[in-house]
Amino acid sequence: MELKVVKIEKPEEMNFILGHSHFIKTVEDLHEAIVNVNPGIKFGLAFCEASQQALVRYSGNDQELIELAKKNAMNLSAGHSFIIFLGNAFPINILNAIKMVPEVTRIFCATANPTEVIIAETEMGRAILGVVDGVKTKGIETDEDIKVRKEFLRKIGYKF
Repeated sequence: MELKVVKIEKPEEMNFILGHSHFIKTVEDLHEAIVNVNPGIKFGLAFCEASQQALVRYSGNDQELIELAKKNAMNLSAGHSFIIFLGNAFPINILNAIKMVPEVTRIFCATANPTEVIIAETEMGRAILGVVDGVKTKGIETDEDIKVRKEFLRKIGYKF
């Protein structure tokens, strides 16, 4: 077995979701789950098929995001993994819908942070072991940090 690190290639502020599933119909079911939350969400998704032709299957409604998803899925090449890139939405907007898709078995991350994916490669194929999502923790928040956090969440409309 060989361990590899694969960086997710994306624009700095772009959000994505990386997960694991178990069936080829994942592509269509994830597409439907996203547009059922909001048909106006721009997205691209790709899924690494783990048997038969072992292709990267893809869907979405924004060509740039679809291409980004295809490229990253191919870089990962880990069976049954999927990646969704979001244009005008945040993962929090669709994450529950994604988790409710019957084929979805795991979400590794939902983030805009720089991300590295830890891959194990064997003679048979590749598997995602986990992710490095963002940077190492620098300390514990102060009272001032708590105030800033609470103000920020209210400013962007997630708390009242």
